[in-house]
Amino acid sequence: MIDITKRLPPDADTPPETLYEGRWLRLRKRGRWEYAERTNPAGAVIIIAVTPDDKLLFVEQYRVPIQQRTIEMPAGLVGDIAGQADEGALLAARRELEEETGYRCRRVEFIHRGPSSSGMSTEMIAFVRAYDLEKVGAGGGDESENIIVHEVPRNDAGAWLFARADEGYSIDPKLFAGLWFLEHENQLSRP
Repeated sequence: MIDITKRLPPDADTPPETLYEGRWLRLRKRGRWEYAERTNPAGAVIIIAVTPDDKLLFVEQYRVPIQQRTIEMPAGLVGDIAGQADEGALLAARRELEEETGYRCRRVEFIHRGPSSSGMSTEMIAFVRAYDLEKVGAGGGDESENIIVHEVPRNDAGAWLFARADEGYSIDPKLFAGLWFLEHENQLSRP
């Protein structure tokens, strides 16, 4: 086993300093390293969802930080609803899937959890797979969102995403991890 403590940078033991605190994020500094810290410790969830007719669900929305329309998989913060701070990723995935896409799932399974941007943020994201989807509403997000839902045939997903990039959309690179998880889902069982 590798002793990872031998490779820690000099700033690793420096106590963090808070530079700014907002509702969802805190800007911190540790030594010379500045980073964003999520104020909801449960992080975020990304939902890999395929309709009964084998179409992947993608969402399109304008993202203020990058001043651009993006294509993403349905996703959201875990525990961001008042009174639900202890909400888990699987429950948040069900809620976000229906809110954003109008689809409800019968089953959702955890795939993987890791940092969204380990050099910039403490945010951890969980990938989950939603199964047995049923259309129950229009989707589009909550009152603060203007989400457009795209149902793309699974076999065309990669080409469709690159075509959207050519049109000027920002394509979330995590989509390609989601596509890989979907393509290899039968090989993802853990010992």
